[in-house]
Amino acid sequence: MGEGLARTVMHRHRFSRQWGLGDRKSPTSLTPSLVLMGDDVALPVPYAPFSTTSTSTLPATLEMKARGAFVAPDFIEIGPSYSVGVGHVLPPSLEDANAGEMQGTSSLLPVSWQRMNHDESLIDPSLTPDIVVLTDAVQLAGQGQKLSQALLALKQRFPGALLWAPGIGGPDNVALLTLMGVDLFDMARSREACANEALLTQQGPRFPLDHETFVMEAQAYHWMKALDEVRAAMVHGTLSTLAERQSLSSPKSVEHLRHHRNLVSKQHDALSSHVKADKLFACFSEAALHDPLVEQWEHFMTSSYQTPVPVREVMILLPCSARKPYRLSKTHSRFIRAIQSTGCHEVMMTSPLGLVPRDLEDVWPASNYDVPVTGDWNLDELARVERMLKSLVERTGYKRIINHTNMDLDFLEIEVVNTRLGRGSTNHDALQDLTAAVKDAVQTYELRNQKNSHRLLEHFKSIARKTMKNDDWCENIVVRGKLPRWRLESDGQQIAVWSIDRNGFSFSRASIDLLAQHNALPKIHLVEDTVWKGDVFAQMVQSYDPMIRCGDDLLVYQNGVVIGLARAEAPGWEWAGTPGTLAKSHQRKKMP
Repeated sequence: MGEGLARTVMHRHRFSRQWGLGDRKSPTSLTPSLVLMGDDVALPVPYAPFSTTSTSTLPATLEMKARGAFVAPDFIEIGPSYSVGVGHVLPPSLEDANAGEMQGTSSLLPVSWQRMNHDESLIDPSLTPDIVVLTDAVQLAGQGQKLSQALLALKQRFPGALLWAPGIGGPDNVALLTLMGVDLFDMARSREACANEALLTQQGPRFPLDHETFVMEAQAYHWMKALDEVRAAMVHGTLSTLAERQSLSSPKSVEHLRHHRNLVSKQHDALSSHVKADKLFACFSEAALHDPLVEQWEHFMTSSYQTPVPVREVMILLPCSARKPYRLSKTHSRFIRAIQSTGCHEVMMTSPLGLVPRDLEDVWPASNYDVPVTGDWNLDELARVERMLKSLVERTGYKRIINHTNMDLDFLEIEVVNTRLGRGSTNHDALQDLTAAVKDAVQTYELRNQKNSHRLLEHFKSIARKTMKNDDWCENIVVRGKLPRWRLESDGQQIAVWSIDRNGFSFSRASIDLLAQHNALPKIHLVEDTVWKGDVFAQMVQSYDPMIRCGDDLLVYQNGVVIGLARAEAPGWEWAGTPGTLAKSHQRKKMP
């Protein structure tokens, strides 16, 4: 079995991970990467950190060796190496039958669909393999959503392990499979292409041109270029876009992407709560309408979103803008001047998110999406807006909607005042009608303008309801300061500032007890005798909230007492044993 594999997470994107192998400060190799077999081309270790052989005798044995020095603490000798019995199991279609030869258990863990359904030893918490091999990946890839289900289950059960799905990877789907959670690949499909005198490229298999060759050296070249593209996408946060583009190389890949997205949409902790201000959610195709981010946004808006109390009488439905947040655009500056009131609820109609309230335009993903602006809406987009509007109107109880879009709102059982009438949104007459409609609503329903500090507080409370567990901690908060650094204070103490770098709150030390009192954040409990100085690692954690998302602020407890705040680097499903940093220290109380 050898010594343990030194590895650490370098980058994360939903269920995909870029692992650094070896010294975490200077990794020898990164994933995604290749496992070399038999007569494969001897690629450099940074691209192919492992090699493998298997015996044809019974019982079959799988051996795997590191090609670099990946054993801590010295990183001098080549290693580790692994050996495990592969066994013989029935195909996935016979999942109900518990028969066949049992697969072995070691730091190299072979798992089949049948084993996942019948072997209770897999749920033993002491089982922490370095590498998990989905031995029947080829068969699962042809059976609907079973491949997606298997990869997701293995990723969540063994978050600290590298995942290899033999026989299904190629330069044409490595981005997609990486998005689905696969870390290690092999050149089995490239060898098959070579045998058929074809070349397997990032766009799929094709026959070579006159100046090209189909030999394995050429196949390996396309593999290395594909790995470079995926690694770069992991660093820059564009893996979903690359996987979506790559999935178009085959109908089966499109199926896998759709199945994967459906599963991820149901996982609360799969998506980040905060991202850096420069990260974009790219919505360049109709497929983005079904991205898990969009699905979860709609679910939140139709089931949990609460309209701020002071603006529940009248909604103003506005078109979005290319610039985010919308209020900074020239178009919305004209809307705001025309409206001349803060007593109405401004809601933007946008693709692909459907509806974005003004009070949430600063949070992810509403603050960071990029979509082509054509003015055309397809039926799926209009259906999403209709579902969200029906829910929002029913739950809020608006008395009137001022519609400054060209969407027909006859499906709503509420008074609607249309101000566009087929004209452009910034047309002079249309803006005049918008002004008149707002003035009439203000008089009819006796709407009052909000002081700017009160309006901002309502916005921050709405953001707290979206990104935190509740807004109860805001009860005695006042907002002071100037744009862009708004301060949230309580009894003269600064509790938080609004951070434009992360589109979220940056809490002060003074907030710790207040947030704990109102149970406003997910909790983690540290081991009793551990000394917390900086980052939070798995071995320090006694228990944690399984619903933690990347970017969440966390309440840190020890011995039953809250001692500080941290920010999650890893989602809850990873906290069961992923090597490396799980959270970073943010604030710590001064202890007596």
